[in-house]
Amino acid sequence: MSENTIGVPGNSGIEADRGYADDIGAVDGATTAASTAADVGGLTPYLDRLRVPATLRPGGRPETIELKSTWVRLHSQMAPTHVFAYNGQFPGPTIEVRSGQRISVAWTNRIKNAPYPVVAGEEPAVGGAPARHSAPGRGEGFVEIKEVADLPAWSVTHLHGAETGGGNDGWAENAVAYKDAQLSEYPNGQRATTLWYHDHGMNITRWNVYAGLVGMYLIRDEEEAALHLPSGKYEVPLILSDRNFETDGRGRPTGQLLHKVRRASDAVNPESGKIVTLPFSGPYNLVNGVVWPYLDVEARWYRFRLLNASNARIYNLALVDEENRPVRGAIRQIGSDGGLLPRPVAVEYDAETRAGLSIAPAERMDLLVDFRALRGKKVRLVNVGQEPAGTADPARDVLFPQVMEFRVGAAPVGDRFVLPSVISSSFRRLSHDIPHGHRLVVLSAPGTTGGAGHPEIWEMVEVTDGSARPGQDGVIALRGPDDAEPKVYRRISRTFDDTLGFKVAHGDYEVWSLLNLGGPTHPMHIHLSQFQVLEREVYDIAGFDPGGATTTSPVTYTGANPVPENEQGWKDVFQVRRAELVKVMGQFTGAHGRFMYHCHLLEHEDMGMMRPFTVMPREVLVFDHHQPGHGGH
Repeated sequence: MSENTIGVPGNSGIEADRGYADDIGAVDGATTAASTAADVGGLTPYLDRLRVPATLRPGGRPETIELKSTWVRLHSQMAPTHVFAYNGQFPGPTIEVRSGQRISVAWTNRIKNAPYPVVAGEEPAVGGAPARHSAPGRGEGFVEIKEVADLPAWSVTHLHGAETGGGNDGWAENAVAYKDAQLSEYPNGQRATTLWYHDHGMNITRWNVYAGLVGMYLIRDEEEAALHLPSGKYEVPLILSDRNFETDGRGRPTGQLLHKVRRASDAVNPESGKIVTLPFSGPYNLVNGVVWPYLDVEARWYRFRLLNASNARIYNLALVDEENRPVRGAIRQIGSDGGLLPRPVAVEYDAETRAGLSIAPAERMDLLVDFRALRGKKVRLVNVGQEPAGTADPARDVLFPQVMEFRVGAAPVGDRFVLPSVISSSFRRLSHDIPHGHRLVVLSAPGTTGGAGHPEIWEMVEVTDGSARPGQDGVIALRGPDDAEPKVYRRISRTFDDTLGFKVAHGDYEVWSLLNLGGPTHPMHIHLSQFQVLEREVYDIAGFDPGGATTTSPVTYTGANPVPENEQGWKDVFQVRRAELVKVMGQFTGAHGRFMYHCHLLEHEDMGMMRPFTVMPREVLVFDHHQPGHGGH
């Protein structure tokens, strides 16, 4: 294989697209069969045009958005798929507002006695063949979870990244059923940014989102307008997701949504013996609800609003030509989750590290792509699949790498857009010099005693009086880069229903340190505020004992990973890799109430990796009962 091409993984017995045939290599011993352009998992890649969701621009009246049961064709060679969708569209309409434009939305449930769209089940993990678990259809040993078929259309909508009061945020237990409406108000007092809305129903988010309840939400302001970025038909939302489907007798997908997850035989709850369920991964990549679409583009600059709306897949994307060679110099990132970056950042595939455009579930990227040098060519966005060193995608099985194709017109185009050297002159980088409080959040390893086998969120407080010692359940010894002696922390909560621990004074800056003690990369999301990633510290985690749920020797700082330039903007989702402590800083302002933070691997969120916190006026907290964790100092 040429070092100038990208090796795209395949799998034994599964045919791949001819465009990748010469560059598909073995992965974990698996090899690919001969390729045909007409059959990739029973479907032809790049056959269907990309759909662009309708744009909804609310006016002065309250807006009603209806949740409906409908049928959508996800690929022209596959039967229609039953979905739940906002206004009957999958994805839902792109809502567009101006900064400071307050709107009200009645998320109204119109789904009456509809069969639940998703067939869910588990199959046993099989060592040595990772891609087998994301193969189309049911595998050997598949066991359906019958209770999912009986689920009602019970949903609550969360506007992800919005600064809005706790009563409007989409609290997971405040879901509504048929005929009821969730009334939410959004002040939109934020900088120009890319948000999104999705279901957040308690215990069943993974299936409700999978059923189709997602959509994009854009806030615009004057700073963005002054850049004269590509707009209109040259600004396109790209909502990524992965899916699996039931198959017919010939192994071809039928269109019926199948949520198939693995039972990991090497991750067992030591108390109950229950086998742990791993996050979902599907073989088919969808963009805007179309499997492997194409988009006709002109030879000019385009703006793409990229969102990963998958349950668990962390995409590692690369732009390649028809010979599978990386396309250089075409992509610039100008914004992240919470708004514009200070300057454009070149995004390139690194052949040595296999690092591409890494985007985890719920992350957003504002991208500019220059097609001027690609006149008359076809270029493709592919999921490279082998994550950069030091990361772990919990859904890293990549059976079919195809994502979408861009078909660049041959005609010359007069494009007056000039890439500015500065994007946001108003951006300011946060630093430790700002007075702030501290929180320590530990992400426990799978199989830790007391966690039912699943990773958990542990909220910690420092103990200085000797009342807690390493070796005790829920006690962690941590030696940071400036610590002569390790600090000792005690767990104050581990489940969603444990006592409320984190109480924040409105307007306070806080640094939250998120420590991953083992397991996959967790994309952590904190509601209400936008943050900046300050540091990515690396730790020796060998001293953590999952069996004792404690440390037998201190977890010790060993170095730091650089914070990439495109990760130094405003964010509300942070990839926390194994053995990393990620420090994020933000100001809790703009609203009050009870909010949540959680892992955005939806299977993890539903299985316990979610915790509440409150934001109150400082004058009110003076009269608080001062439970552990108040103040964060």
